[in-house]
Amino acid sequence: MSQRTQLHILNTEDARQIARFFQVLSDPTRVRLVKALADGEWCVSELTHALGMDQPAVSHQLKYLREQGLVAWKKTGRHVYYTLSDTHLRDILISSKAHLDSPKA
Repeated sequence: MSQRTQLHILNTEDARQIARFFQVLSDPTRVRLVKALADGEWCVSELTHALGMDQPAVSHQLKYLREQGLVAWKKTGRHVYYTLSDTHLRDILISSKAHLDSPKA
């Protein structure tokens, strides 16, 4: 195997982790949730209303994002509030939108 191949090919585990990360953006509902959370903190009931979805569906998607370590949450009384864990996912979402909005060559 050449040095060039060794330096430019991801190992299988790294490739799996990256693929799992991008699966977050493979679902339109999760993309909408990520965009909302990129703009600030939301409680589940606010997200439910804003997305026009029922609470179990929103909670299911938030659970997926929690399991991926992409959202942080805190409970205040009866409400659970969510935010993005860090800005990386927000940056990727914004960059993707800018790419899609740019004129095609």
